Amino acid sequence: MYLREKIGWRSAAAIVVANMIGTGVFTTLGLQLEYLSNGWTIMLLWAIGGLAAWFGALTYAEIGSRLPSSGGEYHFLSRIYHPLVGYLSGWVSLTVGFAASIALAAMAIGNYLSSFEGWSGKGVAVAAILLISAIHSFSIRQSSFFQNGLTLLKLALVAGMIAAGFMLPQGTHEQNWSNSWQEEIFHPAFAISLIYVGYAFSGWNAAVYITGEIENPRRNLPRALLSGTLLVCLLFILVQWVFLRQAPVDLLRGKVEVAQIVASTMFGEAGGQVVSLLIAALLVASISAMIWVGPRVTRAMADEHRIWHFFAQDNRLGIPVRAIWLQTGISLFLVATSSFEQVLLYSGFVLQLFTTITVAGLFILRRRQGKNIPGVYLSPAYPWVQIIFLAFSGWMLIYLLIDKPYESLLGLLNLFFGALSYLWNAYRFPPSPAQLPQEEPSPAPPNPNNRAIPSSSTTKS
Repeated sequence: MYLREKIGWRSAAAIVVANMIGTGVFTTLGLQLEYLSNGWTIMLLWAIGGLAAWFGALTYAEIGSRLPSSGGEYHFLSRIYHPLVGYLSGWVSLTVGFAASIALAAMAIGNYLSSFEGWSGKGVAVAAILLISAIHSFSIRQSSFFQNGLTLLKLALVAGMIAAGFMLPQGTHEQNWSNSWQEEIFHPAFAISLIYVGYAFSGWNAAVYITGEIENPRRNLPRALLSGTLLVCLLFILVQWVFLRQAPVDLLRGKVEVAQIVASTMFGEAGGQVVSLLIAALLVASISAMIWVGPRVTRAMADEHRIWHFFAQDNRLGIPVRAIWLQTGISLFLVATSSFEQVLLYSGFVLQLFTTITVAGLFILRRRQGKNIPGVYLSPAYPWVQIIFLAFSGWMLIYLLIDKPYESLLGLLNLFFGALSYLWNAYRFPPSPAQLPQEEPSPAPPNPNNRAIPSSSTTKS
């Protein structure tokens, strides 16, 4: 028997911040500029992305307080819809959600440090993944200390870049803002670019994956999700403004190492190398957060599906060590075999799909459980927050499927293989009635006579 440690809302919010501030904010601007050319269009993209992330966090805060258990979408969708839907979301999290994001961040570290003589980009990426996985294989306390320290460093670096970008004289880049932005927002490329922005904002839901490790999750989970998401949304918009303020669009277009280019423009070549080193440290925090969070999904799957049972074992302090190293192995494979943009588009479609399904699930939960449940966080402006989120998300998915069918179909093919593994598990290990997920309880109906309802009543509470 092991002792499971708990973390407070600040550590949970640090996980949200660390998951959000990562590869996307420092790389995707160059990809957006391949399709768009006006600075105001780009800023509108990031404002929409921030608003969508905030609306998503409001929704997940309520869902997480209604279903307070680790596992994220895997846990939510299994209870709201069907175990197959939850299983597929867990499959996606394992194969592309966290593992691919870890690989992308590690490759970005390698790219930033490859400018130093004698440093191998892939070697650095592999070493970073292995070292951080080892750090997270011991205890929650050690993981929390390591993550909080890195997150403070990350926030200091981002704030420093923003301050420098506004304090230094603006570059002579009026062309960044001179083209007609009204035409661009109605172009299909605007919707495709939202996928890149959505990837940059991904991570706002990170705390729901470790709900079981948070003290008083019905109170602290919403605080972590909402505070972390709001802070990062503001920082992201300011960072993109600084990038466009200091560097010309033509220099950034199609580039992944956007922050390094901007830093070289602001501080010269030597200053750019220093910033590259700092950004590499920043990306270590992103890898750390994902290595902490991702295996909790695998661990939740392993509890309920016997083909994953080997990965259900924790150490004496409740750390899913085997799940951590499974995810590490997948990430290392992707580092060795994949390119940045293909993985980004391929994973972006399917991850957005499951986020959309989860947000829609709140309508089902509200109808099933009712509204007045003691201690449950209620999303403000329901249902308009959810409707707006679903409208934007559906728009992105449709345009991505039309404009990037190859990457979108690859994501759907991944789901097909996930469904096959689910069916194989069901065939080999049929669940007993006790293993089937139970319907979430509904609140007790109001008692018009203001009398206590006897304990023998069949009403669920």
